[in-house]
Amino acid sequence: MQKQNETPASTEISFLNCIDLSNPDTQQSVSLLKQACLDCGFFYVTNHGISQEFMEEVFSQSRKFFELPSSEKMKVLRNEKHRGYTPVLDELLDPDNQIHGDYKEGYYVGVEVPEDDPEAHKPFYGPNVWPEDGILPGWRQTMEKFHQQALGVARAVARIIALALDLEADFFDKPEMLGHPIAVMRLLHYAGQISDPSKGLYGAGAHSDYGLITLLATDDVYGLQICKDKDAQPQVWEFVAPLKGAFIVNLGDMLERWSNCIFKSTLHRVLGNGQERYSIAYFVEPSHECLVECLPTCKSEKKPPKFPPIKCGTYLSQRYKDTHANLNVYNKHQS
Repeated sequence: MQKQNETPASTEISFLNCIDLSNPDTQQSVSLLKQACLDCGFFYVTNHGISQEFMEEVFSQSRKFFELPSSEKMKVLRNEKHRGYTPVLDELLDPDNQIHGDYKEGYYVGVEVPEDDPEAHKPFYGPNVWPEDGILPGWRQTMEKFHQQALGVARAVARIIALALDLEADFFDKPEMLGHPIAVMRLLHYAGQISDPSKGLYGAGAHSDYGLITLLATDDVYGLQICKDKDAQPQVWEFVAPLKGAFIVNLGDMLERWSNCIFKSTLHRVLGNGQERYSIAYFVEPSHECLVECLPTCKSEKKPPKFPPIKCGTYLSQRYKDTHANLNVYNKHQS
């Protein structure tokens, strides 16, 4: 199953701009971010306010969950609201090039909305699914704290993005945007399979993210690759180096729509090299009702909007449905 658009496994490393959130020179941060967004849609964020000690605790707790027996993990299987455990092969991100789903397992944690809340009926909203406290003491509290802190980082990054698009700094802070976001955290574990693109085997297939931005924290194992030009033939892939204490940030498809393709979402994938790998992805999207339409600073008579307006909730629901296994598959297995 040799792919026509695939170069041999690359060992090239992509050098990314680094945005220091403690830098008082906002204009420098805006300039670095804008350059990164125009170049490849990926950059590092450092001095983001989450301590290294706490980051290590979150990774430690993540590892404890994935080390549980499969029977325990299946008790908190992903539900229709995308909360809980996703088994290996559950997600198929690149059906044109993958012969199986992704060789990774994950765990979704979203914004906690009580079941009796009027908002709880919406996709991606509702109560989270948690392992029993007796099995993993303090696990829920650790993950809720990280979810909250990561959202603060995302809002800080979004303010710099707004300035880079010639908008007011607080543009994305509005209630219908990141005031009441759909913020989904996903713990990820790659068990140590060796990927082989020529045979359609990947840790995570090539894809772009769906939302506004994604924050990614990783351990020190290489695996993430990006393709700066998704239309190139053949595609050229470069590794992104892990950077201790930093988030790797990438732009999502929604920001590409908003910016009328001035800022583009970037194809990325994960190749396993035989080493176990852990990461935490934090997907940041606006509220369900937010209408994603071309920004006023990104259109003109010569550059009319390329995409029709769409509600965020509608868009996300379809994208998740397209890439995840039908939950009935697991019901059949368990019965």
